[in-house]
Amino acid sequence: MSRTAVIAGVGPGLGASLARRFDAEGCSVGLFARSTYVDSLAEELDDAVAAAVDVGDSEAVARGFETVRETLGPVDVLVFNASAAAWDGTLDIDPDAFDRALDTNVRGALHCVQAAVPDMLDSDGGTVIFTGATTSVRGREGAIGFSAAKFGARGMAESMARELGPEGIHVAHVVIDGGIRPPEGAVENSEEYLDPDAIADSYWRLVEQDRSAWTLELDLRPHVEEF
Repeated sequence: MSRTAVIAGVGPGLGASLARRFDAEGCSVGLFARSTYVDSLAEELDDAVAAAVDVGDSEAVARGFETVRETLGPVDVLVFNASAAAWDGTLDIDPDAFDRALDTNVRGALHCVQAAVPDMLDSDGGTVIFTGATTSVRGREGAIGFSAAKFGARGMAESMARELGPEGIHVAHVVIDGGIRPPEGAVENSEEYLDPDAIADSYWRLVEQDRSAWTLELDLRPHVEEF
């Protein structure tokens, strides 16, 4: 079945891997980012549209989704992959930096879900996936803004899963518990990093899951990680 997927927060790493994986599965793909990188990526894909969207701006989000609908059709899948980090501690963080983390990770997620879900309710359901981090479950020292924002997004995902699941909408939160291998970047030990293409495979499996056994939270980590 052909689907239209929106990936909010696309860069040359995980966002690009998600876009290519969904494209390979026959999806039409909407690409949201603040950078122009998505323009060249859209040209690479079979059926894609790029939109300059700051997810913290509700009006920009609404315009982005309208562009997707006009070009590709109603939205079946939303992957919220956008993130903003405020890497400062409790006494050092600037209020604007703290707000920016919340605007992107929490309010941005809400803006995108509110824009996408009506399409899913009008059809036979859909899928919403949140990209989380280690900080979603364990607050990081010296990163009060990022920790608060990622915890907040995880809480919203759990609330939405219980609210929207009975309506046929699968909401899942993915904990990326470790570093993601950088694109075309040399690392000392690649086994210590998650492969972005492998992560994208896991996201696609969430989209295809049978309704009788939906995953609420998926924890992904390198196999050498100690836990």
